[in-house]
Amino acid sequence: VQLQASGGGLVQPGGSLRLSCIASGSTSSYYIIGWFRQAPGKERESVAAIAWSGTVSKYYGPSTKGRFTISRDNAENTVYLQMDNLEPEDTAVYYCAASRTNRQPNRPESYDYWGQGTQVTVSS
Repeated sequence: VQLQASGGGLVQPGGSLRLSCIASGSTSSYYIIGWFRQAPGKERESVAAIAWSGTVSKYYGPSTKGRFTISRDNAENTVYLQMDNLEPEDTAVYYCAASRTNRQPNRPESYDYWGQGTQVTVSS
């Protein structure tokens, strides 16, 4: 099982980025795919999560403030995180993770597999 996160970069405040999380291996065992972020000196924070199959159930963390959209493309084994109106406070390493059970999507301990992270920097 592997998760490959990509799409990070440097963007100005108010800009947009789309992160991708490509899953490989036994993806049929996934229940939830989540995005987390971690800024230097801070705890890992839940950003968003989506059910991997069936009804498209989504969760958004309070930090997204309606600016982020999570989506999935099961044919491509990919989950996307569209981030709009980015703020300097969004600067962090963003990780995607997969859970094999329907546990609390906002808790890192609910997830079984983690990708390597992609850096997002919002700065003028």
